[in-house]
Amino acid sequence: MAPMYRSPMVRLSVLDQSPISDGSTGADALRNSVELAQLAERLGYHRYWVAEHHGTPMLACASPEVLIAAIACATSTIRVGSGGVMLPHYSPVKVAETFSMLAGLFGNRIDLGVGRAAGTDPTTTFALQRDRRQAAPDDFPQQLAELLAYLNDSMPDDHPFARLSLLPGRPNVPDVWLLGSSPQSGIWAAEAGLPYAFADFISPLGAEIAARYRAESTDPHVIVAVTAICADTDEEAMRLSSSSRMAFTLLREGKLLPVPPPEVALQFFEERGLPADALPRGRRAIIGTPSRVRAEIEAVAEEYGAEEVMVVTITYDHAARLRSYELIATPPSASATAGD
Repeated sequence: MAPMYRSPMVRLSVLDQSPISDGSTGADALRNSVELAQLAERLGYHRYWVAEHHGTPMLACASPEVLIAAIACATSTIRVGSGGVMLPHYSPVKVAETFSMLAGLFGNRIDLGVGRAAGTDPTTTFALQRDRRQAAPDDFPQQLAELLAYLNDSMPDDHPFARLSLLPGRPNVPDVWLLGSSPQSGIWAAEAGLPYAFADFISPLGAEIAARYRAESTDPHVIVAVTAICADTDEEAMRLSSSSRMAFTLLREGKLLPVPPPEVALQFFEERGLPADALPRGRRAIIGTPSRVRAEIEAVAEEYGAEEVMVVTITYDHAARLRSYELIATPPSASATAGD
């Protein structure tokens, strides 16, 4: 297998949403995630994060910590983590204990990316609550501070929860990242002294947010996560991307479905009178041949001042997803084709 292409400035990593293709199962998607992680390690990707989503037929990972353990067992060198854990659903001490155990088992390979978003609809969010007498409070900054106090062993001695900082995986602890797609998340990351991962694939207008974070943080580190689909030709990449573009277009309308095959997606765009390359409103995607995709990835990294780009790829066909990540990671001289 060809070695990974390495820009002098930009690391490549993977953000996996564990997509469920039409006609397959969530179990298939989870096994596919483990296989992709093994490939990513062989190709030299730096880290592999899994996302948290609930109540959707399109994305399988409802428990990042479970999938992280499976992937870390199946790999040996790549960093593995959450992209992310949606902290409002959970007790901070439970998250701290869980990721402490992962760090205890797998050493310095574990990342804990935390976010504020629900990762689902309001009804499912409410169903996830333990106490359903009323909606949970919007107290993310307090939750984050408590989580960091456990992990950093900085809880005041007179705090009633102080003894809970004796986490089971010590001396190992995960690296904590704050995830976001809004100005407020960048402010919180800077205030907490945390590295910051921005979801450009959700909100492709984050360069100013990242710049403010870098200016206000004492030790800034930025990952930008982008949608990218790569194939041997631009036409094939666009065809493959139609599946996720249809799924996310319908998601905007409140309609949930597994990832459809390209022929169904292309017919969907035709019936709606939309161009075959239409993107969901407010989204950006990098689609094309290896040289095109790598150039655009590095341009986005420069735009954000990011030292690392995390690639999100959703296709109907799992083999096409594997191939996309392989093409992105392959040196230009090895991947050049007549269509490139």
